[in-house]
Amino acid sequence: MCGIAGIVSQNGALLDGRLKPMIDAQAHRGPDAWGVWSDDACALGHRRLAIIDLSEAGRQPMSNAGGDILITFNGEIYNFQQLRRELESLGHRFRTRTDTEAIIYAYEQWGVDCLSKLRGMFAFGVWDQRRRRLFLARDRVGKKPLFYAQFGNRFLFASELQGILADKDVPREVVPQAIDSYLAYGYVPAPHTAFKGIFKLPPAHYLTLDLKDSGFEKRVERYWSLDYQPKLRISEEEACETLREKMTEAVRLRMISDVPLGAFLSGGIDSSIVVGLMAKLSETRVKTFSIGFNEAAYNETDHARRIAERWDTDHHEFIVEPDALSILPKLVRHYGEPYADSSAIPTFYVSQMTRRHVTVALNGDGGDESFAGYERYLANDIAERMRAVPGVAMAARALGHIIPDSINPKSRVRQARRFLSVASRPMAERYPRWVTFFQDDTRRQFYRPEFADHLNGQSDGWLKSLLTGLGSALEPVDAAMAVDVASYLPYDLLVKVDITTMANSLEARSPFLDHEVMEFAARLPVGIKFRDRRLKHLLKRAFADLLPPENVNRRKMGFGVPVGQWFRGPLRELLRDALLSQQSLKRGYFREPEVRRLVDEHLERRADHSFQLWNLLMLELWHREFLCS
Repeated sequence: MCGIAGIVSQNGALLDGRLKPMIDAQAHRGPDAWGVWSDDACALGHRRLAIIDLSEAGRQPMSNAGGDILITFNGEIYNFQQLRRELESLGHRFRTRTDTEAIIYAYEQWGVDCLSKLRGMFAFGVWDQRRRRLFLARDRVGKKPLFYAQFGNRFLFASELQGILADKDVPREVVPQAIDSYLAYGYVPAPHTAFKGIFKLPPAHYLTLDLKDSGFEKRVERYWSLDYQPKLRISEEEACETLREKMTEAVRLRMISDVPLGAFLSGGIDSSIVVGLMAKLSETRVKTFSIGFNEAAYNETDHARRIAERWDTDHHEFIVEPDALSILPKLVRHYGEPYADSSAIPTFYVSQMTRRHVTVALNGDGGDESFAGYERYLANDIAERMRAVPGVAMAARALGHIIPDSINPKSRVRQARRFLSVASRPMAERYPRWVTFFQDDTRRQFYRPEFADHLNGQSDGWLKSLLTGLGSALEPVDAAMAVDVASYLPYDLLVKVDITTMANSLEARSPFLDHEVMEFAARLPVGIKFRDRRLKHLLKRAFADLLPPENVNRRKMGFGVPVGQWFRGPLRELLRDALLSQQSLKRGYFREPEVRRLVDEHLERRADHSFQLWNLLMLELWHREFLCS
């Protein structure tokens, strides 16, 4: 796990001098070593967090034996030992024990088709001197980030936005449409970023940049997609057995490390399964790490402790206090662009605590999106069935409008109201309203006219297009999971974990995101994953021996943060200063009365606007950090 950066230039001027600040800005991603390589057209840089082959031989940038193919690589290739044996049988000779070298020779052997051979998480840049070609690639699900930009005769790439922005000639101009997307989703979807001219390479894509006499020739292509059809003809017993085998293998591969490793443990189904499998595979006690809150509705430490006791792990806990939010400026700086998932706070602190003991931590990310773990999947299924009965959906919508709202964000009454009010809509309109911070019509009322004039369309349209693109072939549960795999998973959850772990020089590994596990889960009949409307039915059955009943038979809590209470307490003054100051209001995005209404209604307990206010707060803090005003 590392930080990478590179520059390709048409004139090759002063590449080394421009590259060093780019890797220095990412030093937290790789505190163990750094390296720079360059020729007359390309410079590659690397910050190393040593995990496999800790010797000097593992330093990057790394070359092939001929010295004409260079790589800077971030991530882990879990099948590198198998891949190495295959490449050796084809005549390639290895000089290190690293997974990095396996990528070099895989590219030398198969070109861009080498990506189909890689099992893991990765973002890398390969410079092919003979072809004068840069080859950038990102893993299938989007575990590892990769940003790029072209300004004039220079093309830049880096693991984090800070790496691109470290170039003093890169402008910091905000994209209005990106602000609109952020208000909707809490993140800016790829390929865009909040900065004009800087882009994200989407998951499961590669980019080739050929340096020609006439300039750059750039091509971006998708190399993998998750297929939900055709469905496997398989019994539930067979599905349990196969899933057990695939997950055990995924965990085993992710336990290969030359440095100490442990696991995040929330007490939920997914992380509990990972820890249970680790305990069965390990000859020593597994180290586990949990985070909690003093607010009981958000605290899962009792459930995590139960799993830790079940497997006799070396367990560690940390309680997040409101004053821990002094970390906010640091988080804003590391994310590089507006990001509104408040669970980044506990994720940062559990990463910080974990790094004191280990360098690698396994987690349960991805279990929900493959095995129907979110309540909105159940809601989507119920709503679609209701729409099939004449009159029922419209009656539900009318009922939703008369149910009183609640200021408790976890209230079942509030959730019922939210469900019923949109249940009658088609899925492409309904689902976005469940996963957005500010809905399209709300944002339009919120914006000042002069800002709205800069917007070229509805940000909600992106999510709607994802749903529409699925057609009618998928059942509602599969459709919702497919959209989350293309949106919420890569641009929210995986960004959160990558940034918070790497800010603490910690590598996070996710067995549920093994592409072979995901491909198997996607093609399972919905009735096996989601029997009798029971979330995670297959997981609970396949791993029943690893899960105490108390952990299985409880409502999913999620990794939420009590920001609504904090806003009415220790964060009250920060909220008012950030959102109602002249510095904030003069930005020209929002109507002052609308912002003031949200703040006042929340502080006076007339409504709960926790998510919207957090969204606005992080946007303002981002402006102050990156735009110097």
